[in-house]
Amino acid sequence: MRSIILVITLVVCAFQNLNAQDYKRMYKNAKEFYTEGRYNLAMEAFKPLMIYDKNNPYPEYASFYFAQSALKQNYTAVAKDMLLSIRKLYPNWDQMNEVNYWLAKIYFDQHEYFQGMLVLKSVRQEDYIETQAISSFRRFYLSQITDPEVLRMMWEEYPEDIEVGKSLARAISRQQVLLQDRVLMDSVIAKFNLPRENYISAGAPPAVFKDHYNVSVLFPFLTSTLDPSPGKKQNQVMLDLYEGMRMANDTLYKQGVNIKLLAYDTDRNPAVIAKLLETPELKNTDLIVGPLFRETAPAVLEFSQKNQISMINPAQSYSDFIGQNPFALLYLPSLETIGAKSAELLAAKVKNKKCMIFYGDKPKDSVMAISFSKRAKELGMKITLEEEFKKETALKIINILATPTEFDEFHNPKQFKLNRDSLGSIFVASDDPLIYTKVISSVETRGDSVVIIGSENWLDNNSVDLTKYERLHVLFAAPTFTSLTQPSFINFRKKYVKTHGAFSQEYINYTKLGYDFMIFAGQALKKYGSYFQDGLTKDGLFPGYLSKGYLLSPNRDNQTFPFIYFRQGELTALE
Repeated sequence: MRSIILVITLVVCAFQNLNAQDYKRMYKNAKEFYTEGRYNLAMEAFKPLMIYDKNNPYPEYASFYFAQSALKQNYTAVAKDMLLSIRKLYPNWDQMNEVNYWLAKIYFDQHEYFQGMLVLKSVRQEDYIETQAISSFRRFYLSQITDPEVLRMMWEEYPEDIEVGKSLARAISRQQVLLQDRVLMDSVIAKFNLPRENYISAGAPPAVFKDHYNVSVLFPFLTSTLDPSPGKKQNQVMLDLYEGMRMANDTLYKQGVNIKLLAYDTDRNPAVIAKLLETPELKNTDLIVGPLFRETAPAVLEFSQKNQISMINPAQSYSDFIGQNPFALLYLPSLETIGAKSAELLAAKVKNKKCMIFYGDKPKDSVMAISFSKRAKELGMKITLEEEFKKETALKIINILATPTEFDEFHNPKQFKLNRDSLGSIFVASDDPLIYTKVISSVETRGDSVVIIGSENWLDNNSVDLTKYERLHVLFAAPTFTSLTQPSFINFRKKYVKTHGAFSQEYINYTKLGYDFMIFAGQALKKYGSYFQDGLTKDGLFPGYLSKGYLLSPNRDNQTFPFIYFRQGELTALE
C-alpha cells in the first residue's frame, strides 16, 4: 500500500514539475515575441499565462507584458483595463510601481490629468533618481496643459507640488496680459520662490495719461422717436443711464477729472453701428461705453480689440457682452458671479446644507442656476432639487414645497410632504413674479427656517407685501444697492431733485447706476490712464461712490456686491 502511495506521489510531483516547465517555456516564448517587437503574437502568447494556477508563477508578469504589448500597438483601452485589473488582483505585487507609472501615463495621454495625478501619487520614489524621473514625467505632461483654470484646480488639490505651480504660472503668463489673474500668479511665484522674470509676458499697451479723456457712449437713444411729452419714453432706461453719466461728469469736473462725454445713437441697428465704427473719432476715443443689446455687441467687441480701446458695459450681466476681448469689462457682476457668490453665502451662513434651485425659462436664469449649482456642490452643499419652471408650470412649486400631510385642530397644516426644517435654503434664479411669489407664499405657509436668496429686481414688484420679505428673512443679491442714509447718496438725490423736481421711488434706478458708473470710470481713467485694467487688478477693490465698489476679476466683471435684507423696514447690507 505504501509503495502505491509513493508511486502516486512521484507521478503527481513529476506532473507538477512538467507543468511548471511548460509555463516556463511558454513565458520564455512570449517574452521572445515581445523582445522581437512581434506584439500581436506576444499578446496571444501571454494570454494563457495570465490565468491563475498554483503552478504558474507568471500571471502578474504575463498580465503586465500583455498590457505593454497592447500599448505598443495603440490598443490603449485594452492596456488600461489590464493595468487596472492588475491593481485590483495583485495589489501587493512588488512591481506595482511600474503598473502605476504606465497607468498614469495613459491617463495623462488621454488628458485625464486629475486621474493621472492621483495614480502617480501611488508611485513610490525611493531614491533621488526615481524622484527626478517622476518630476520630469509630471513636468512633461503638465507643460502641455494650457488652460489656467484646469491648473488652478489642480493646484488646489496639490498645493505643495512645484511642477503644478510652475505650469500654472507659465499658463497664466501665456494669456493675453489683460486676461491674466495677476493675484494668482503672484501667489504661485511667492509660494515656490520662482524667478519672476521667467513668467513675464508681453505687457499691455502702455498706460496713457491725458489732460482730458474722450468717452464714447454707444446707446440706442432712438432720437427719431423722441417727443417732448413728459411721460416715460420707449427708451427711458437709456435716457436715465445717460443722464446719470452726465450728472457724474459735472461732479468729476469739480474733482479735476476732465471727461469729454460723446453720445452716439446706435438706433439698436447693427448697420448703424458699423457706420459709426468707421468714424475717425471713435478710433481715437479712450473708452467705449455700451452697447446695451446683444445684436450690436459683436461688432463693437471686434472694433475694441482691434484698436485696443477699453470698453465697459454699465448695465448688463451677460458674459457674452465682453466675449474673449481683454479690453472689455462688465461694470456689474456677471450672471455666473451672482450664482457662485450666492452659493458661497449659503454655504457659509446656513447650517442645513440641503438646498433647492428654482429657475425660470430665460437664458439668464439657467446661467445663474448652473453657476450656483456648480459652486454649491464644490462647497459641499447637497442639491435636492434643481428644476426649471415656466409660467404654466409655476403652480408645481407649491406642490413641491407646501403640500400638507397633517393638520391641526383648526385645519392649519402642521406637516408637509417635504418635512419642516428638512431644507436649508432655496436659490431662485428668476425675476418672473409667477415663480418667485410661489416660492415666497410656500415658505410662508411652511413656517420653518428655509432661507431664500433672490434678486433685487423683485423689490419693484408692488403686488408683494414687502413685510413678507422681512418676516421670511429673504436675501437679495443686490449689485446696484445704495444705502439711503449714506451722505454721497443724499447729495446725489439733492442734485437730481434740484434739476428734475422729483426723485423716483423705484428701487432699480438707472440714473443712479449711470452716475455711480461714470464716477468709477472717470476716477479709474484719472488714476490709471486709458488702460486701467492692469491698475484695477493690482490694487484690488476700487471704492464705489454710491455702490460697494469694483473688484475686477479674471473674468472681467465685478466680483464684489452686497446681499441685502429688510431690518425694521429698511434695506440693509448683510455683513
